[in-house]
Order: sequence, then structure tokens, then C-alpha cells
Amino acid sequence: MVRRNDERRAALVDAAIEVLAGEGARGLTFRAVDTQAGVPTGTASNYFGNRDDLLTQAAARVYERLQPSAEEIERQRTAKPDKETYASLMRDVLGRVGGFRTGYLALLELRLEATRRPELRAVLTDRVRADLDANVAYHETSGLPGDATAVRLLYLTFNWLIVEQLTLPDVLSEAEREELITAAVERIVNG
Repeated sequence: MVRRNDERRAALVDAAIEVLAGEGARGLTFRAVDTQAGVPTGTASNYFGNRDDLLTQAAARVYERLQPSAEEIERQRTAKPDKETYASLMRDVLGRVGGFRTGYLALLELRLEATRRPELRAVLTDRVRADLDANVAYHETSGLPGDATAVRLLYLTFNWLIVEQLTLPDVLSEAEREELITAAVERIVNG
């Protein structure tokens, strides 16, 4: 039995994310992951049972890396529960995603691949649904303005703003994005 190293596994999954972002799901092969990770050919196939396993673990890793830090969560919990804090939370999300651009692009590739792979679709559906439910639950206990529908509407709005920012960054200027964040929170939360 091959001894499996957790650090190497993480490096391989991170390499898979980079391959997905750069080459798309069709370019994700064990060989491409090995090359991206700088490991001997055949290494990835020793760590992942098949390509679906690698896709699934890449999706989980993207979500793991996009989670806010403990300090960020504490700052959010102790902030005044108002629209300005809400807008700040949205800016934090955009900042985290912008700081891990390849992760979000890989996630978009995984979503497209999920339209062809029912198992991956099930995994992503469960993960996204759990995250959305967690966001609604956090919102309901935070005292922030708005209701569960506002959270879902902001989720949908900001997902497309993120796609725009990462794929066609020159469509909107940074100032326009800032205005849109403020306006989205104001209009959606106030109804």
C-alpha cells in the first residue's frame, strides 16, 4: 500500500484547481495535475481513485479555501448589524474570491462539468445548498436587516457580479462595483 501524505494530497488538489481554472474540466487529467504539482507522473492516480474523485475533492477544497478566517468571522459577529455592515460583508466575500481567482474559475468549470456528471452535480448541489442554508441561518441570528429572501437574492446577485469581475474585469470599474454593492444591499434589504 502506498503511504499517502496529506500535504501531498492537498498540493495535488490545489494543482487540480489550477488546471481546472487554466484548462477547463476537459483538460483535467492525472498527468496535467502531476505536471502542475511538479510531482512524478502517476502520483495523482495513487491519491485519487478516479477523475470524479479528483473533481469532487477539488470542489470541496475551493469551498474550504474561500471560507472566512476566524478573525473575519469574529469581526463580523461584533460589528453593528446594519446595512453598512452588510455591504462590508459583501465586499469581504468579493475580496476573498478575488484573492483566489483560480479557485472560483475552477468552481465555475466544476459547475459546468456537473451538468454532465450526475454524481458531481449531487455533491455540488448539496454543498451549495448547505452554504446557502448556513448563510441564511447566520443572517437570522446576526440581527442584520433583511430576511431569508434578501440573503438568497444577494447570493444570486453577487454570484454574477463575481463572475463578471473574474471573467470580464473591465466591464465594470472598481468604483462601479462599489456602487453596485451598496445599491444591491440597500435595495434588496429594504425591499
